[in-house]
Amino acid sequence: MAVRIITGDCRETLRTLPAESVNCCVSSPPYWGLRDYGHGDQIGLEQTPDEYVAQLVAVFREVRRVLRDDGTLWLNLGDSYAAHGAGHGGKEAAYLDRSARKARKAPPGLKPKDLVGIPWRVAFALQADGWWLRSDIIWAKPNPMPESVTDRPTKAHEYVFLLTKSARYWYDADAVREPHTFGSNSAKGDAAGRTKHGRGAAPPRGGAGTLGASSGMKGNCYPSAGRNARTVWTIATQPYPGAHFAVMPPALAERCIKAGTSERGRCAECGEPWNRETERTPMVVRPGPDRIAKMADQGSRTRTAIGGTVESPATSRTVGWSPSCDCGADVVPCVVLDPFGGAGTTGLVADKLGRNAILCELNPEFSEQAEGRIVGDCPLFAEVTP
Repeated sequence: MAVRIITGDCRETLRTLPAESVNCCVSSPPYWGLRDYGHGDQIGLEQTPDEYVAQLVAVFREVRRVLRDDGTLWLNLGDSYAAHGAGHGGKEAAYLDRSARKARKAPPGLKPKDLVGIPWRVAFALQADGWWLRSDIIWAKPNPMPESVTDRPTKAHEYVFLLTKSARYWYDADAVREPHTFGSNSAKGDAAGRTKHGRGAAPPRGGAGTLGASSGMKGNCYPSAGRNARTVWTIATQPYPGAHFAVMPPALAERCIKAGTSERGRCAECGEPWNRETERTPMVVRPGPDRIAKMADQGSRTRTAIGGTVESPATSRTVGWSPSCDCGADVVPCVVLDPFGGAGTTGLVADKLGRNAILCELNPEFSEQAEGRIVGDCPLFAEVTP
């Protein structure tokens, strides 16, 4: 696989990339008012939230041009507090540079100590700019950065927004399924059999792999192997020994990349991702005596028993992959983009998952860190472009 790092301002370097050449974008931009990365053209130290939001809208407008029509954007953002005597609060306050900790007045429209709501301001602005806002995901941190606050809870979550360029897009629900939690509704699900997942798939109504649709199952049917991914992801933060703070944990990037790109790859000619084909066996449930009597009373309207004993869980296995197009061309890896490359986590994870990656990074020092980090794990690291 290949990882390419382009050093320079992403507002300029993104323009050098071909339109509709990327399958998925996974990115965590600098958060507003929290850190000085030591570069005059950096994003994140704007005087007002509106200025910050405008900069991100401009960046992701160019990302939208580069992204395929069936592509997805996974955007990780944390919040900030309006300035007060101690400076901005929020994510990893202990690591703030002195320049970012200087006391400054709260921006117009905000009061000292106000939670700014940066993630949602950005999400709504991107929605207004033409993106489809498909999901808000809570990244719950079991090991959050300690905060010396006594008048509010410690911040232990950030947001990951799923945004798309079109109403119909490629999404692999099977790649990020979660283990079933058996309970009162444990025996609902999708019909057994072979289905395709991804763009161009034709699963059962409401089934996994529909284009931007819910994977909740309805009707007289069994569950698939693993429940549809929920909107709360509990993922621990991970320390990084380099000088770059606020590194996205690889597990977070991994989940986004798996859902947003085909494991098999894409057509070398048209770029269409290949679709997963799965074969399922249904869950076998033995209802209890009370449930059997109730089912008899319901007659033909009977659904699969709820609350019974699971004799064997549903199983699923990938039996193959099928193209979304008729080109007949070779299969090549999907391409993942991160316009704020930082320490290179997106590229590192993409390579390990068999995808290609393009990282844009403003700070040459961070580009070097990312290169060293990826070279250490990925012997086929491609290039760093100055």
